[in-house]
Order: sequence, then structure tokens, then C-alpha cells
Amino acid sequence: MQLSRTRAGALSAVTAALIALSACGDGGDAGDEPDDGASAPSGPADATVADPLVVTYDGGLFVIDGETFEVAEDIPLEGFNRVNPAGDDRHVLVSTSSGFQVLDAAGAALTDVEFAAAEPGHVVRHSGRTVLFADGSGEVVSFDPRDLGPAVADGALPESETYTAADAHHGVAVELANGELLVTLGTEEERTGIVVLDEDREEIARSEECPGVHGEATAQGEAVVIGCEDGVLVYRDGTITKVDSPTGYGRIGNQAGSEESPIVLGDYKRDAEAELERPEQVSLIDTETGTLTLVDLGASYTFRSLARGPHGEALVLGTDGRIHVIDPESAEVVDTIPVIEEWEEPLEWQQPRPALFVRDHTAYVTEPATGELHAVDVESGEVLHSLTLPGTPNELSGVVAH
Repeated sequence: MQLSRTRAGALSAVTAALIALSACGDGGDAGDEPDDGASAPSGPADATVADPLVVTYDGGLFVIDGETFEVAEDIPLEGFNRVNPAGDDRHVLVSTSSGFQVLDAAGAALTDVEFAAAEPGHVVRHSGRTVLFADGSGEVVSFDPRDLGPAVADGALPESETYTAADAHHGVAVELANGELLVTLGTEEERTGIVVLDEDREEIARSEECPGVHGEATAQGEAVVIGCEDGVLVYRDGTITKVDSPTGYGRIGNQAGSEESPIVLGDYKRDAEAELERPEQVSLIDTETGTLTLVDLGASYTFRSLARGPHGEALVLGTDGRIHVIDPESAEVVDTIPVIEEWEEPLEWQQPRPALFVRDHTAYVTEPATGELHAVDVESGEVLHSLTLPGTPNELSGVVAH
């Protein structure tokens, strides 16, 4: 393993200039936890888009005003691009073919500032840090999202720390409040587990009991859940615990956590041979008891279907067009909210399918079949707004401050 800590001052400006992109690229999957302190505005006070949402389509990005629910800007950007909250009140990170490019969503402008990355992968926000993982190099970059706005205003990258995994792989990393760094283990051929490093990046814990490791979520008490093909790994209070699936093959690859609950929501697939499994069960992983419970939905769902509500509710957007609301403590579906028409998951994962994004008390749902975006009150189930977009929506995200 290789460790380097980079304090990007004047060098950042030079780096940003070297890796600057035009508005085009050939581009190309977190529970939110609050910071311990108040989050100050991250950039200039010239924002024109309130509470921005970002939707990708084939050929660009729509920036949508969260108050007026209108398209504020249509930004051309070639390729298959992915979007994630940067962790402040202004920016979204766009994964393109060459890195994580910074979108000033509040200003409705794609900047030339980019975190260069070979095969940019997961973006994780936790405890006041945003962590990027580059699948093609194993490089992990960590920064304080409150530094992003001032840096981008100067055309630079924020101060950051960099760690490089032993081998490149499709992985993920999360930085904890005490400075520990949890990183997946793997190669291009197989992924096997996790390693935990202290703030000096010395190894303090390891488990290689996680075949096909994929995805992460953090829960109440800063427990971290990592998905495996036969259960999950839970890292809590310095100890790694394996929680086995109740079936021989029980893959959990996508998770959603909440600071309001010690229980993490995960997907659940049982058929290792399926070309495309359309699961109708989700998993609930209790990080305090180390138990895993399955919940039947009566409808299938996809990797863009999982989210958490404002009080820790587990939310799943089903192919029946409803948001299934699950009480994680009782492991029961307590409500279903009709939002869109019935749909079917496409065979290719890059193809558009409905997506669920939750911010505060509002759930946002895309409907590619009609080109619509809907805003729904999680507690009342009322559809607050609907917008027909000028292109078929694919990925959905928005600004989410720590």
C-alpha cells in the first residue's frame, strides 16, 4: 500500500488547470450523516438556483430549481455520466470518463475543476468528509466539502488527503470521525473484504470474509456496513463482524443508512446464475445486534430504488410504481405511496430506469417512460410537484450539505 497526504495549495490551481475539461466527456452508486458543527455556505453568495436537483440524460445534465420545480439549465455533456452530492450546499460531482468534475449546481454551471480519476467510482459523504474512489487506480481522495466552494471559486481543488490501495478494483472507502479510513480489498479479478487504517494510515483491522464486496452505508453510532455475496461486514467500535445471509448465496451490493437508525437497508439477490435478477426482498442489517432480516415487498426494484426517510424510514421504489415505506425496527411495510406507473428494469444497467432521491422530507422520483420528475412528501404521501423534462431522465441527485 502507498500513502501520501497532499495539501493542495498553489499546486491545486496548477493541477486544476492541467486537468480542466471542456463541457464534454465520454463518461463512463450513501447514507447522509450530519456534521458535528454548523455547515457554513460553501461558495459565493450569487446562487441563482435554490435547493438544486440534477438529472442526467443522454447528452447532458438538467439542473432543476428545488423551489420553483423548473429546469434552470440544460448543460450539454456527452457520454454516460453519474452524479453524486459533493457534501456542501452548492455542488454536485459528475463522474465522467476522466474524473469527478465539479458542477456548481446552485450556479447552474459545470466548472473546469476536476478531481482526476481513472474510472471514477463511489462518492461517500460521512462526518464532514467526502471520499472519492477511483476504480482504475485504487486512489482514495478525501476532503472537507466546506472547502470546495472557496477553492472552486479560485479555479482550484480543495485541500485533500490521498491514499492508494494495494490494487486497483471496483471499491469504496469511508473516513470516520476519528480519522480512521475503511477501504475495500480487491483486484480486477476478485474483491475479498476490507481493511481499516488509523489516522496515520497504519492497519488496525482487516477481514477477507466478504466475497464480491460492494457498496457501503453508515448507521447510527457510526457503524459501517459493507455488502458481500453472502451477507455483510459491519465495522463498529474498532471491531469487524461478519453477518451471514440466511441463504447460501445472498448478495447485498447496495445499501442505504441513516443517522436516525442503527439498522441499514440493503438489497438482496439470491440467484447467482441469473442474467438479471429482479429481487422482491430487501435486507435490514441491525448493526447493534449483528442480525439480518429479510422483508418481502411483492414487487421488484433496482439499485436506484433504495433511500432513507427523515426519521430513518427505509424507502424502496418498487416496479409497481410505489414507494414502500418500511419500519426498520419491526421489519414491516407500514405504507405504500403511489407515485408512477408500473415499470420493468432494463437488462443493461446504464439504461434509464426510475430513480429515488430523498432530501429532508421530500422524495424525488424520475419516470423515464413519461420523461417526468415528481416530488413527494414522505410523511403525507402527497405528490407536491411534477415536471416534464425535455429529455429522458436517467440518474438523479442534488445538493446535500453535511
